Amino acid sequence: GGPEGGSTRGGGGDVKFYFPSGSADLAPGAAEALAAVIQGVGAGKKAQISGFHDATGDAAVNVELAQRRAQTVREVLLGLGVPADQVTLKKPEATTGSGSNVQARRVEVALID
Repeated sequence: GGPEGGSTRGGGGDVKFYFPSGSADLAPGAAEALAAVIQGVGAGKKAQISGFHDATGDAAVNVELAQRRAQTVREVLLGLGVPADQVTLKKPEATTGSGSNVQARRVEVALID
């Protein structure tokens, strides 16, 4: 299969999921991101999931929260039929997300060959 026409993804090919403060519940806008991940996995890529938190609150709680966010995305993907062997969790070296606090509360899914 050649290059796919017309499919655009955010910077670096990562699909991003955002979360409310202190929460591991997916934001309502997640359907589009989920569809992008499922499309990538369907094209033979692996989904590598990394969770992040913002710079507010207790650091230890935040690290745990970032991990729960990543696990939430994984569980939703598995529930949508994505094969478990194509989904991996990867703890980022720095779990504090970049950008504003709203942007930092996210899970990034890298679609890798």
